[in-house]
Amino acid sequence: MGEPALRLARLTLSQFRSYPALTWRPRAAISVLHGANGSGKTNLLEAVSLLVPGRGLRGARISDLARHGADAPGSWAVAGRFVTQTGEVDVGTGTPPEGPAERRVFRLDGAAPRSQAEIAARISAVWLTPQMDRLFQEGASGRRRFLDRLVYALEPAHAREVAAHDTAMAGRNRLLAGGRVDPAWIAGLEEQMARHAVAATAARAGLVARLNAALAEGAAAPFPAARLSLACPIAERLAGEPALAVEDWLRATLAANRARDAAAGGAAAGAHRADMALADAATGLAAGLASTGQQKALLIGVVLGHAALLARARGFAPLLLLDEPTVHLDAARRAALFAALLRLPAQAILTGADRETFAPLREHAEAWEVVPGTLLPDADFSAPEASGAGSAIPI
Repeated sequence: MGEPALRLARLTLSQFRSYPALTWRPRAAISVLHGANGSGKTNLLEAVSLLVPGRGLRGARISDLARHGADAPGSWAVAGRFVTQTGEVDVGTGTPPEGPAERRVFRLDGAAPRSQAEIAARISAVWLTPQMDRLFQEGASGRRRFLDRLVYALEPAHAREVAAHDTAMAGRNRLLAGGRVDPAWIAGLEEQMARHAVAATAARAGLVARLNAALAEGAAAPFPAARLSLACPIAERLAGEPALAVEDWLRATLAANRARDAAAGGAAAGAHRADMALADAATGLAAGLASTGQQKALLIGVVLGHAALLARARGFAPLLLLDEPTVHLDAARRAALFAALLRLPAQAILTGADRETFAPLREHAEAWEVVPGTLLPDADFSAPEASGAGSAIPI
């Protein structure tokens, strides 16, 4: 594996989840966290995921992130030092000292960033969790969030477009529910919905096209290539019409659907109706019809391909946070995963209950046993240190 251009050099936790205090300095490009169920492995991955904009890999409420207990203060903080192409960057997040517990703030090099996009432009992360194993048996919202995280890593402004669309839609829903509709007011909200929906959809479609091309070129090799598609009427129109024409169509559709949307309690058209589909590129087998192991393999392929795409597009690959990635994988797929991680110029943090599962990585990765509240170095894993890495000191 080449030296990752983006690397987490230090992670510091304070009163976060099961950790009263912890400082961890990853030494290698691949870190394995193993330990019993409930020991705090996923909590560490979640802490790293919270250092990029968004709600983290669990999507938890802010007030749920603080450590619980009689001696817990109710506030929490997570901080990371990252080595980037332009130097070291410090990112922190947590509840402000003055509270409240439901509010979360960010710090970039000790100061409040102008926007979260300023952080996203410097660091990014993608993750895979056991909950995603059911991504293709459940509703479209989870698949849409998964896709949007991939887009956001490549285009930080995408999150603003999605948020602006959803804010305008919520305002429109309230007006329709109230029964008294000011024509100018609701038309203005529909104009905002149309503009932001088209921008968000164009970004999603662009990511799908670029990722499919990268996967077809073997970006996830030796993992099998997947093929993504976007099920969205807006995307279908954008494929053959100018963006302004699609905005006009969506604005007219929203106006025509006001009575229907008022009765239904929500908009039938918009960026929130998009869905992502996934299939095996070689066989055409849709993920929804595949076995659990095949679905896991497809998702891993997408994450690995996305990391390779981002490395080419932005000059650095995202951090890969893989929670129990080997579950549902047979021996051949596990070997393919490890080979792909060694090939990618990305820092990866993997978790698992069984340390022997990761035995093929003993000479290529570092490993830590996670016990409640701390980490213990596993001397059986002997990866070379990444350049500039400090010693690992759990406290």
